[in-house]
Order: sequence, then C-alpha cells, then structure tokens
Amino acid sequence: MSGRSKPWSSCSCPELAAGQRGGAGGPGAAARLPQEESEAQGRGRRANLGPGDPAIVKSPSDPKQYRYLTLQNGLCALLISDANNMDSVLSEESSEWEDNDETEIETDEDDDSGAEMDEDKENYEDDDNDGDDEEDLNNSDDMEVEELTGKEEAKKRNGTDKLSAAALCVAVGSFCDPEDLPGLAHFLEHMVFMGSLKYPDENGFDAFLKKHGGSVNASTDCERTVFQFDIQQKYFKEALDRWAQFFIHPLMIRDAIDREVEAVDSEYQLARPSDANRRELLLGSLARPGHPMKKFFWGNAETLKHEPKKSNTDIYSRLRDFWQHYYSAHYMNLVVQSKETLDTLEKWVKEIFSQIPNNGLPKPNFGHLTQPFDTPEFYKLYRVVPIRNVHSLSIAWGLPPQERHYRVKPLHYISWLVGHEGKGSVLSFLRKKFWALALYGGNGETGFEQNSTYSIFSISVILTDEGYEHFYEVAHVVFQYLKMLQKRGPDKRVWEEIQKIEANEFYFQDQADPVDYVESLCENIHIFCKEDFLTGDQLLLEYKPEIIADVLNQLCPVRANLVLLSAASKRKCHLKERWFGTQYSVEDIDKYWRDLWASDFPLNQDLHLPEENKYIATDFSLKASDCPDTEHPVRILSTHHGCVWYKKDNKFKIPKAYIRFHLISPLIQQSAKSVVLFETFVNIISHNLAEPAYEADVAQLEYKVVSGEHGLVIRVKGFNHKLPLLFQLIIDQLSDFSFTPAIFEMITEQLKKTYFNILIKPEMLAKDVRSLILEHGKWSMIDRYRRLMKGLDTESLSAFVKGFKSHLYVEGLVQGNFTSRESKDFLNYVVLKLQFLPLPHPCPVQFRVVDLPNTHLLCKVKTLNRGDANSEVTVYYQSGARSLREYTLMELLVMHMEEPCFNFLRTKQTLGSELVDKKIEDFLLYFEGRMRLLTEKAFRTQVSALIHIKECEDSCLGEEVDRNWNEIMTQQYLFDRLAHEVEALQSLTKSDLVDWFQAHRGKERKALSIHVVGFGEQEGDSDVQQSVLSEIYQLTFLPPSSYMKNTSYIRDIRNFTLMLNLLPYHKILK
Repeated sequence: MSGRSKPWSSCSCPELAAGQRGGAGGPGAAARLPQEESEAQGRGRRANLGPGDPAIVKSPSDPKQYRYLTLQNGLCALLISDANNMDSVLSEESSEWEDNDETEIETDEDDDSGAEMDEDKENYEDDDNDGDDEEDLNNSDDMEVEELTGKEEAKKRNGTDKLSAAALCVAVGSFCDPEDLPGLAHFLEHMVFMGSLKYPDENGFDAFLKKHGGSVNASTDCERTVFQFDIQQKYFKEALDRWAQFFIHPLMIRDAIDREVEAVDSEYQLARPSDANRRELLLGSLARPGHPMKKFFWGNAETLKHEPKKSNTDIYSRLRDFWQHYYSAHYMNLVVQSKETLDTLEKWVKEIFSQIPNNGLPKPNFGHLTQPFDTPEFYKLYRVVPIRNVHSLSIAWGLPPQERHYRVKPLHYISWLVGHEGKGSVLSFLRKKFWALALYGGNGETGFEQNSTYSIFSISVILTDEGYEHFYEVAHVVFQYLKMLQKRGPDKRVWEEIQKIEANEFYFQDQADPVDYVESLCENIHIFCKEDFLTGDQLLLEYKPEIIADVLNQLCPVRANLVLLSAASKRKCHLKERWFGTQYSVEDIDKYWRDLWASDFPLNQDLHLPEENKYIATDFSLKASDCPDTEHPVRILSTHHGCVWYKKDNKFKIPKAYIRFHLISPLIQQSAKSVVLFETFVNIISHNLAEPAYEADVAQLEYKVVSGEHGLVIRVKGFNHKLPLLFQLIIDQLSDFSFTPAIFEMITEQLKKTYFNILIKPEMLAKDVRSLILEHGKWSMIDRYRRLMKGLDTESLSAFVKGFKSHLYVEGLVQGNFTSRESKDFLNYVVLKLQFLPLPHPCPVQFRVVDLPNTHLLCKVKTLNRGDANSEVTVYYQSGARSLREYTLMELLVMHMEEPCFNFLRTKQTLGSELVDKKIEDFLLYFEGRMRLLTEKAFRTQVSALIHIKECEDSCLGEEVDRNWNEIMTQQYLFDRLAHEVEALQSLTKSDLVDWFQAHRGKERKALSIHVVGFGEQEGDSDVQQSVLSEIYQLTFLPPSSYMKNTSYIRDIRNFTLMLNLLPYHKILK
C-alpha cells in the first residue's frame, strides 16, 4: 500500500495504513495549500508569521505556539503552548507544586475477533511492542467495540483540558552497547527510573502519574533512547521536576538490578516469537564485522546477569559509567506541551533541566561505518522458518543513509510507486496470477532500517501457496517494475501528486495526542533543521530528480538480499541464529535467475505508472447546517430497513467526515460454518475492492470493511468532497458481489493461516478460551479454525451471501462536514442498491454471558506453539449485570490498583503460571490492607484524576466519532455517557469503594482463571522445540498442580457451560 505520509508503503487486501509516526505538527509559520502555489518546489512552504517562533513552519490548522531554545548546559528544548483556550490556562501560581509527598501511601480494561488477512504488516511497520500486532486483524464487532472503548480517548468529553506531556530523546542507543554487555543501553532505560536522589521512592514517579491520570513509557533504538510521560496540567511542573531527576541524579538502586534484568528478559521472551524481530536480528548478523548492527540489542538474563557473574563484571558500576558517559545534556532534546504560556514553560524548563550535567564529551558517531551490507553474505537467498503460518518473500537493499534527503524523500517516492495497488502495479499483476495477497515496500524509519550508517529499502510480498512455488518469478516481476522506473526516471507529475495529497492532509491535520506528538518531535529535532521540525516527516519539500534517480539506480537485482519465509523450508534449514533461535539456510541465487538479472532483461508491458488520481479533494469549503446544531448525534431517518444517526461538526471545522454503517444479520452466528463463510465473504470483498479503491486510499480517503460478530461494518473517512464516491464504490461491490473458484481457494487458504497465526499467540488463545467459556452462542476462533479445516465449497458461500443480503437491518452514523440531507442519502443508497427486506425480528448485537458459580475456577491449557516459552494468566472476576454507578466504581478501583499491582507482581524470578495466579491472589490480600488505610484525601485525588480523564477534550473529530459509534454498535445510544459517569463519580464516597471491593472478596465471589502454559523448564517441559506448525484440532487441558489443588478446574468447556444459567442481555444505561 502506498503510504500517505508514511515512510512504508504497503498493499494489502483489507487493511489501510494509518498515518506515520506520532502525528502531524504545527509551528509559528503556516504552510499554504500546494494548489495555491504556481511552482511545485517549495509547496507548503510559504509562511505567515504567527506567535511563537516564526522560523518554525506549521500547519494553518494548528493553533499551538512553538519556541525553540538551547539551555546553558547544551540541552535543546522545543516548547509547545496549547493555550488557545485561554479560559483553561492556569496561572503559573496555581500550577505550582502541590502535594509534594503525594506518592507516599497515606496511612492517617477492538482488536476484532473475526479474521482479516492483512497479516504480515508486523514485518514492516514500527511497533512499540514486539512488532507482531497485525493479527489483531480479527474483525468482529465486539472487537470493534473493544477497539473503541479500550482507548483512553474514548473516555474524553469536550470542553476541558488535554493532558500535558513531555518527551526527552537522548542521542544514544544500542549501537553504544559494550561488546561484553549486550543490551546495556536497553537495561539502563529500565534502571534510570529506579528513584532519584531528590525523590528516592523506587516507584514514586509511576505512582504520582497514576494518581493524576498520567502514564509513562520509554524505548531504546539503535542511536536514540526516548522517554515520555503525560499528566493532568495542574501537576505538570512537579511531574517535570520528578522526571528530570532521572537525568540529573538517578539512584539506579543496586537491589533493583536482578528484578529489572528479569523485566528485560521478559521483554526478550515476548519478542522471540515475532517474525519481524527475527528478521531484523538475522539481517543484522549479515553486517560487516565490527559494525554495531551485529550486536544483540535486546539483552536478556544471559547477557546482563549470568555472563557478567561468570566474568566477575560489576554490572552496577558499568551501568553508572554508561550513564555518566552518554546521558549528557548536550546529547538531549526535550519537547514539552501544555496549556501554559511559552514564557512560563521556558521558565520551568530552564529552572528544572539546566541541572542535567554536561560531560563535554563528543557525541557518539557511527557515520564512518558505511556500507555495512556490501558483503557476499548479504547478496544471497535466505530460507527462514517462521513462527506463523505464512509464505512471504522479502527483497532488501542496503543503501547509503538517506535521512539527510528528508526534504526530497526519495525512498518515500519510490515506495509510493512500488506499493501502489492500482492498474499497472506489481501487486495488481501478481494478484491476477494468484501469486500474492499483499505487498509492502519502503523504509520504516526504525533505527534498524534507517540510521547514520545506512538505510534499508525493502519490498515484501505475502505469497499464496502457488506464489511460494513461483517465488523467483515474483522477484522477477518486482525487478521488472524497478527497471521500468529506472528507465523512465523520476516523474514530476507523480511527485507533485504525492506532494499535493500530503500537503492537503497537513493543512487540515487532526491534532495529535500530546504524548505521541512530543515523542515524535523530540526525535525529529535530531534529524531536521529548525524550520522543518514539524514538516520534515510530513511533507515533500523539494523536487530533486537526481537524488531520486541515484537511489532508484541502486535498487538492482545483483545488490539485493532475498529472504523467503515459509514453514515449507523447514527441512532445508539447518542453521540457527543464536539469540532468537531462528532456523534458516543460505544459498546462492539460482544461476538461471542470477544470469537473467545480470543481463538487460526485457520489461513487462503490463507494468506502468499509475494514472492521475481522480479522488484527490479540491473543494475544502465548510457546508452550512441545514438543521439545528446538536451536541450529540440525532436519528434523522428511521425505517423498517434501518436508521441513520447524524451530527454536523461545528467544533473542529475541517472539511472531513466519517461514515460508518453496520449491516446486521442473524445468519452470522447460526453456526461456526456461517461465521467462516461470512469472514470469507468479507475478505473477498476486500480483495475485490483493493484495486478500484486504491486511488481513494492514497488520496487520504480511508476505508475498512470489517466482519463483525453480528454484521458487516463499513468505515469510511477523509475529505468529504470525494468521500461519497468511495462509499458508493463499496456498496456497489457488495451489491454486485462475485468471485471465481480460484479466488475462493486463495482466500480460504489464507484464512486458515490467519486463524492459525492468531491461535499460536498465548494472549489471543487465552482470550479465545475465556470467550468460549463466558459468551453463550459465540463461535470461538478454535471452532472456526476446525470448521474451515473440514473444507468449504463455493456453493455454500454463494448461498450464504444470498441469504445475508436478503434480510438486513442497517444502522449508520454520519458525522463531520455533511448536511443532514446528504447523510440520509447514504442509507437510501444502501437500501436502493442491496434491495433487501427488513428483518422479521430484531437481532441482538451482544451475547448473553454465563452466570459463574460462587467459586474459583481454573481452565488450564497448553500453548499451541511449542517454541513459545511465554505463558498467559488471566483472572476474571465476575460482577454481574451492573449499573453505570457500579461501572465507575470498577474503573476507580482499577485506577487505585494499577501501579501497586504492577509493582507487586514484578519479580526477580521466572514463575510458572500457577505461581503467578497465587501471586495475583497475594496482591489482592495486600491491596485489601491498603484499602483499609485509604485516606479521604487519597480517594478524592483518584476520583479527580478519573473525572479529569473523562472530561479531557477530544484532540480530533475521530475521537468523538469513535465514542458515538460505540454507542450505536452496542445499541445503547447514551451519547452523553461520560457526563453521567462524571456525575456518578462525584457522588461516590470512600466507603462506597471499600465496601464494593470487600463485597467481591467474600465467599460469594466468582473467579475464573485462564492459564495458557508456555513450553519451558519452569512449566516442567524438558524437550522445548522451535515452532511446530502442525494443525490445531483440540486444546490440551492440564490439571492444576499442588499450588491450586483446591481449585475447581474445567476439562470440558462445552459440558461445563451447559450446566450454567445465563445472565440476561444487559445495557449500562443508568
């Protein structure tokens, strides 16, 4: 899929890429729309001077003010004042320090559950977790609801403050790891938070943030380490001071070393089952000797504990030495965002951060280590056994570092074309051959893919079974396309089209979540010049065809690395990578293809540049309201066929809109077979849409077709000018649905892989087992996988689709820059094109939940991936059907629990699943004691923090839409839910909370433990293997050990649930 402002370009059946890194920006000078300029070069560059620093170019839609300064100690700081709502700006005096001792304990919860086959994005998108998130693919509406309700943004309400946020980037990362201590930079990132001289409490900062509605995170990359946090504005200055102490005088408590090594080792264990991480480590091992890319960046117990002990290395001293050598002020960039004025922020930053020491040492520099992959080992074919069930071909080139060309963005231009999905593209050709399902191309701008020594350009193709058999031909098509681009040279029309699309988006950008925004900007400051801090990763600024051509000409077959990922290669793969245990083999490129690619091979006449894009918006006018404005959506059309809810946007005032429709059918949940047929149907729709809808996608009109639990969900958003065209295209495809047997076979084979890849993740299996026990009538992923493996036929699919389209109830939401009359037309178009009959009876959009017995139950199963040592423990406490007031009590309890729970469960040892379960129970006993000692002040502080979160203003229209859509998807329609929750919170007392907790700890409590047990010595396994991609037909149930011998355990889920009563359908409305 071609990447908008993303560095990576990708093509895939169903999913659309989101925007790039943290969010769009905004400075003191405002960029103009490109179509207002006569010349392409310099578009989006003219500025109107505004408040703040006039040298920093920002979007005209960005109300924030910016100031850049350098402190006396060399630290560079970008200050962002979001004080456009002056009524909410606190005076400096009222923001001064409050409750300095508050961290002391005062003693006087969509990933969707359907299945969508966009499954290899993990390899190509930067992900802060393990890079392996793509199989939250699942497309069901209960996941759709979770996706919306699981975000903090879904708890916001218009009218009050955003959180304040800060991020600090140290220009040091894992490249600086000492040879004898792999992972030291990552370990220091953990240890630096273990208290400071001024605030010695080891968990004081976390507790302070949690108490005031905030969060904290950090990450280590090759050449940068980033720390960030957010918190209520009222406590921002104190939080800044507490946070800064970690860079001024951290304690790095010696006693915490073993515990934090265990935390690092846990991250390593979680990272091991990720094919993306394995690919990085394998490719890194191909670098020249002496290049830091060959290092093991993650670190684990072996490198940070056992090996240092054997060599008598004092890791504590080495940590402090590393901190003193590299955590110097002149290596650091700071970004702060809050509603204070720039002058106030400047005063605070100078007062607090000027204390960070500057050691005067030169910054680490690896720029001389160029061309690390210009080696014979790199230019070969690597066959790799994946964790997941997937065939993919990755083609990579090691290029000179490209960061300095950010104004031209040659890799972005190339990825836009290589990743194109329309007529004449690589993917379009391969799909017609039934060789490929998806294609991703570009550079992800992670430290692995782009640093001061090289840039990687990769093209990865997700292959069908037939495509795997023809992987050399697939590579040849890619090389033919690149050769066509090389012969044509850079095309100014294409470059300007990309520039125009991205400038449109930048001009009308949504305001990003502050913590994401500051995180992105603190890295940008290391890369871009001052005027481009906010535009450098968003806009194409200079057209220099010679730079683009130079990069293009390096993308030749003889300089490429090929990685073929497939379990079918297992017998050939006798080599094993040291750290992640990746099985692989290496061989020369086949002589026939090597000789062909070294020659002047002919071009493919079916491959050509994309045509001019008809979906690019040109009308950005705001429509006048044609009905009274409302605070919440109103139902403007209701018939037996369905209804549509509508709200005109008069807050954000941007020429964008959101269209969402839910096509509800009772057929879907009739059987496991019908669920699988429905998901096959939806994936074929996505496949059929891929080419005709692609131009709309790259023109910032995003769409997604989702297989919900109870219906088909259609989501469309973007500039409203051409949005109806995209919506009508989707409905037309649904109306005229057709498929060939070859497409059916390709999609069902890939659906098997998708189901399998979801189930081998312990956290997904745990969720599936829990759902299987609790949700009556819901067909689990295991059920669906078993049914699909039995086989389906095309006649069954045709019959299902006919039945699905014959009777429906359609519910929609239109919100943004449309009139009410235009909004009614969307529902009318659906009814007109699909010609369906109304449902004879209403179809519930939720499942009934079983009423658990008053005891502690255990369901313990073995993980389905023999190569995964990770276990998953979930303990579910059933409260039953509750009111809105009780729901807020539960939220409040979670806020009180979160930080002490994390701290309590951290351990120096690797524990088995039942010991973890016991430790959770031990925590609840400990927490019970804390609750008895809870002071009124601490209670009120937490209530205020939760209220603040719920009152936090939406940063963009999408957040408001998500919240409203959640009410419609669940058919609750309580659009002012947050206001009701705030009202409930204000009425709560400390005794309400304590009593509620105690009531759920008594003899009548209902608890269900789900254990998914990994393979490892701590679970009694002696023969731990690599991933065994055998078919999954049944779960292996395990009995409890002596730790939980008195717990009732479940050995047959179906028989167990048949004996239980069902709770009634329930909505939380009052």
